[in-house]
Amino acid sequence: MNVKAEQSGKSGAGDIAKLVLAVLVLAAGLFGFYWYADAAQLVRLGGLLGSIAIAVVLANFTGLGRRLRNFLAESQFEMRKVVWPTRDETVKTTLMVLVVVVILALMLGFIDLVLKKIVLEWLLKLGK
Repeated sequence: MNVKAEQSGKSGAGDIAKLVLAVLVLAAGLFGFYWYADAAQLVRLGGLLGSIAIAVVLANFTGLGRRLRNFLAESQFEMRKVVWPTRDETVKTTLMVLVVVVILALMLGFIDLVLKKIVLEWLLKLGK
C-alpha cells in the first residue's frame, strides 16, 4: 500500500484561511469581469485570468493543494505504465464488436418475429 495515500485529512486554520482567500480572489475576479462591462474585453479577460491564477497559486499552498499535486503526479506516473492498443488492434476490436452486435440484433429480431407469429396467428386463433 502506498504510504503517501494514507495521510491524514486534517486542515489547519492557515489552510482554511488560504482557501477562503482563494475563493474570495476568484469571486472578486468574476465580479470585476462583469462589473466593468464597458472596459476593453482584453483588460477584463486579463483581470479574470489573473484572479484565477492567483486563486490557484493560493490554493496550491494548502494541504489540499499538496495532496492534489501528489495525486496528479502519481496519476501521470501510472498513465505511463498503461499499454495502449495499436490502431490495428483498435480497428479489429471495433469491427468484432460491430459484427457481434449485428448478429445479436438479427437473432433477437428473428426471435421476436417468431414469437409474434406464434401469439398472433396460433394462440389468438384458437380462441375463435
